[in-house]
Amino acid sequence: MTKFGMAQPVRRVEDPRLLLGHGRYTDDVAAPGALFGYVLRSGYAAARILKVDATDARALPGVAAVYTGADLAADGIGGLPCNIPLKNRDGSPRASVPHPVLAVDMVRHVGDPVAFIVAETIQIARDAAELVMVDYDGVNSVTELADALDPSAPQLWPEAPNNTAFDWDFGDKAEVDALFASAHHVTKLNLVNNRIVVASMEARAALAVYENDRWTLTTNTQGGWGIRNMLAEAIFKVDPKAFRVITPDVGGGFGMKLFLYAEHVLVCYAARKLGHPVRWASERSEAFLSDTHGRDHLSQAELALDKDGKFIAMRIRTVANMGAYLSNFAPLIPTLLGAKVLASIYDFKAIYLNVLGAFTNTVPVDAYRGAGRPESNYLVERLIDTAAAEVEIDRIELRMRNIVPPSAMPYTTVMKQTYDSGDFARVMKAALERADWAGFPVRQAAAAKLGKRRGIGLAYYLEATGGAPTERAEIKFAEDGFVDVYVGTQSTGQGHETAYVQLTVDQLGIDGDKVRIRQGDTDTIPMGGGTGGARSLYSEGQAILLTAASVIEKGKAEAGEYLEAAVADIEFTAGKFSVVGTDRGVDIMTLAQVKPGALDTAEIAKIDAHTFTNGCHVAEVEIDPETGVVAIMKYVVIDDVGKAVNPMIVRGQVHGGVAQGVGQALLERVSYDQESGQLVAGSFMDYALPRADDLPDIEVEFIEIPCTTNPLGVKGAGEAGAVGSPPAVVNAIVDALKVDGVRTVDMPATPERVWEAINHARAA
Repeated sequence: MTKFGMAQPVRRVEDPRLLLGHGRYTDDVAAPGALFGYVLRSGYAAARILKVDATDARALPGVAAVYTGADLAADGIGGLPCNIPLKNRDGSPRASVPHPVLAVDMVRHVGDPVAFIVAETIQIARDAAELVMVDYDGVNSVTELADALDPSAPQLWPEAPNNTAFDWDFGDKAEVDALFASAHHVTKLNLVNNRIVVASMEARAALAVYENDRWTLTTNTQGGWGIRNMLAEAIFKVDPKAFRVITPDVGGGFGMKLFLYAEHVLVCYAARKLGHPVRWASERSEAFLSDTHGRDHLSQAELALDKDGKFIAMRIRTVANMGAYLSNFAPLIPTLLGAKVLASIYDFKAIYLNVLGAFTNTVPVDAYRGAGRPESNYLVERLIDTAAAEVEIDRIELRMRNIVPPSAMPYTTVMKQTYDSGDFARVMKAALERADWAGFPVRQAAAAKLGKRRGIGLAYYLEATGGAPTERAEIKFAEDGFVDVYVGTQSTGQGHETAYVQLTVDQLGIDGDKVRIRQGDTDTIPMGGGTGGARSLYSEGQAILLTAASVIEKGKAEAGEYLEAAVADIEFTAGKFSVVGTDRGVDIMTLAQVKPGALDTAEIAKIDAHTFTNGCHVAEVEIDPETGVVAIMKYVVIDDVGKAVNPMIVRGQVHGGVAQGVGQALLERVSYDQESGQLVAGSFMDYALPRADDLPDIEVEFIEIPCTTNPLGVKGAGEAGAVGSPPAVVNAIVDALKVDGVRTVDMPATPERVWEAINHARAA
């Protein structure tokens, strides 16, 4: 068994470099003579801009320039694009509203960029920002999603009456309505999926250099090709070849670093205007106001059952907050992506989903870890637990009656998704056994003697991976004796380098210490799908397999010539080309040195099918009814991620996802003041991320049921932990509080909310 063998818990090859401080992040990149950019942002949630006077700011020594929306408009700079052409229920297109890089006539949320100051130092730029005089005429704002679609609410856009960005649906409403009319029982539940900030460890940053009519933009992305194309086509109206985007090490992405932001445009614009490199780096408080947020849905959910407890239909109406503008992929998240997994692992006759996108005077919302799938899974699993209580069927039994069996695979859901593989009942039973579900009553009784409420909850999740329909890999044998593998995805901390080394070693039989993974440069890697939708391993993995196969075929031809044998007589095993039936051969590394460049190969893999990771989360909680404090006592995950190339890395990914899901379930909520539109939770002083003592040991085990639609048999696991954890935790909380008459608790289940739920239920 080799050091880098497949399915082994190989320690991450990138970690020594990163842990010893040798990582190179965007703000570490040197640029002699670089100027510093600072964004002046609106302090108003909604206001007309009457005048911007930057005279005093421009006169400050050390200031190179102050740019306003009018300056960009005069130079023909385009607005930030939304790339999703969604259709409304009536067939009309979604609302199309502008998204200027710098506000021109109006600001529409606190943090909206108004001016860009460029100076010799960041302190001078900040001082100059204080001198920019903006004459605002404040108007009424709407920040609460529940109020946004009311005709009496302040209107953000004339192009979007009643602040409606889109009114989209999926499914046959008449069929679903008829099924509900015939149902034996209907469960109804209103649910909140709270808005959260992303808070990646590394904040966003950008550095632009303009030389010889060409930009080099260094920035922390999840794939530079989309950024390059949007900058060229939507913003500057030039050939994409005019841009080179370099992404060095990235300290966390979670979806938020997929997108084109105003600051990307501003540093590129200023670098061209001034003939100097221009850099910008976000401060943490600025990130709360400028990074895309996640989630933020209000849903009315209904589940129809027959007399035997079989699911007949589901009916969902969701209002999804878009914020003040449509971010690059925002309309896709609650609609097509969320719809994919709405049937989850259960057999329904029909489902109807209606999603309304709402504009509010808040930071734009876009993809956040799971991107629509956590929201849908939360709806389904909360509905099932509520229905089980109402019809008095055990919640495990109710799920088992409705689970799609492995004998049905491949199974096409009513949401038009075809699951290729899965044994959901087996995974659920394994989770229940690992969590000692049967022994819970004893632990519950012991807690009750201490005056505590103890609850246990589970959630079965199903994740549909996504992303670009192709991926590229290139393998080059370098002169220094290393093998360079160029990939079209972008690691943001997941451990891609290790997994790709393992794949390359497995296919080519070479020493893993001699493999280098190259990523993040749109000049040396002409195309790539980037990282998002848990696509990296199954997409890039297929590309690496295809490329390695081509390397081997080329190698056979070259080895035949080198060994003076017919190509048909050459075989390749364990890194060596040999003449069949003889002891004559040459290893691949030697052949590559003898024949420089002859084995170098690039291939593009077509990604025909996505994967359906699934698993069962079980959470056990203890609650102090006098304070409302929730403590997670035990947490178990059994996952089907297909074949695990590196179980250690997968466990780490699940741990991180669970931590983010627990944060949403218990602690995190972006809050705006309704009167002023100010962001109340605008720093870590006010916004509660989970800490170590908020989390238990997270037990993660795998039941490997290989995916049949890709040659690796893998299923994307990067988002899985965040999909299953919120409903598992909330189901456990509701289970603990059912003795008090509590039927539901909205996320985040803070001590205040839990205490109020207990006391309101007691009073009722």
